[in-house]
Amino acid sequence: MIYDAIVIGAGQAGMAAGYWLKREGQHFLILDRGREAGEMWSSRYKSLKLFTPRTHSALPGLKLEGDPIGFPNKQEMAAYLKKYAAKFELPIRFGSEVVAVRKEEGTFLIHTEREVFQSRALIVATGPFQQPRIPDFASHLPRDIMQLHSSAYQEPSQLQDGPVLVVGGGNSGAQIAAELADTRETYLALAEQPRYLPMSLFGRSLFWWLDLAGILRADSSSWAGQRLRRQRDPIFGYELKQAVKCGKVVLKTRAVHAGAAGIQFADGSRLTVRNIVWATGYVTSYGWLQVDGALDANRKVVHTRGVSPIEGLYYVGLPWQTHRGSSLLAGVGRDAREVVRAMMIQKEGIRNGKGTP
Repeated sequence: MIYDAIVIGAGQAGMAAGYWLKREGQHFLILDRGREAGEMWSSRYKSLKLFTPRTHSALPGLKLEGDPIGFPNKQEMAAYLKKYAAKFELPIRFGSEVVAVRKEEGTFLIHTEREVFQSRALIVATGPFQQPRIPDFASHLPRDIMQLHSSAYQEPSQLQDGPVLVVGGGNSGAQIAAELADTRETYLALAEQPRYLPMSLFGRSLFWWLDLAGILRADSSSWAGQRLRRQRDPIFGYELKQAVKCGKVVLKTRAVHAGAAGIQFADGSRLTVRNIVWATGYVTSYGWLQVDGALDANRKVVHTRGVSPIEGLYYVGLPWQTHRGSSLLAGVGRDAREVVRAMMIQKEGIRNGKGTP
C-alpha cells in the first residue's frame, strides 16, 4: 500500500497536519513513537502551565474548553490532544518510532523497527524538542550531585536535600526555579539578565495585544520578523521576578565549566550545590532522514516555509517556520495548512506532468 502522505510525529504539529490532510481527502497515516496522544504534555513537570491563553493554545477545528483568557495546564493540554485525535478520527499508529527514511524512484520508504511504509509525500512533524541538550562539562561534576534535565524533572521531591542550581534562561527554567525556591536554597544561571513580560495587561492576555499589534503574525522573512528573531525570548509572568526580589532565587551568570569544585560561571565565581536542573533546551536530530539534499552541512533541515527542495518532503512545527507564532499551538495550525496546500499544488503539478512547481 502506498499512502498519499505519511506524517512523522503525533504532537500538535502532526495532528494539525492530519486535520488539513483529512479535509483534502488524502489517504494518510501518522506515525508516533509514544504510547498515546498528548504524551509529550503529560510527561512534563507537574506544575507546568502554558504562558499562552486558551485562545492561542488550540488547534484548527476545536476550541479549548474553559475561560478563553485563562492559561491551560499540562493535564488539560494532554486531554485536549486526546480529544482532538478522537474527534477528527486521525489515523495514528502509536509505538512506531521511525528509524530511517529513504527515497527511491519517487517514493518515500519510512522504516520503523517492525514495518516499512511507502508514501508519495512525507511531512516531518517531530518539532524542535527532540533530544535534551546538556553541556559536555556536566560529565565533570562529582557523582553525588543529582543532575536532571528539565524534561525529566517532575516536582521538588525528586531532588536530594540541599541547594539547587537551575541552568537556563527560558520559561521552563524560570518556572522550575520559582517552584523550587519555596522549599530550598535556589540559584538560576542565565546568559543574560531576564526580560519579563506580564501574562495579562488591562484585563486581556498579553497575546491578545501581541496579536492585535500584528507581532504574532510577523513573517519570518520580513524586517520586523528578522528583528524579532534576534531578540531573546522574554519570561512571561512575574513569579521569578518576585522570587529574585525577595532573595529566594539568586541569579548567576552563564555556567561555563564544572569540576570537583562545583560549577564555574562567566563572571569567575563558583558554586557548589547538591542538585542541578538543566533547563538548557533541546537539540534536533535528523540522523534517520537519509534523503540526499534534505539536510545541510550542519545537519539542519533545508526548507522554505516548511517546503523542502526534495520533491514531496515537508515540515511542520519548526520555530519561525513562516511567522512569529509558528511555535505556538495556534500558529502551528496555520503553518500546517500552508504546507498541506503546498503539497496539494505540487501533487497537481506532478499529475499534470509539470514537475515541481
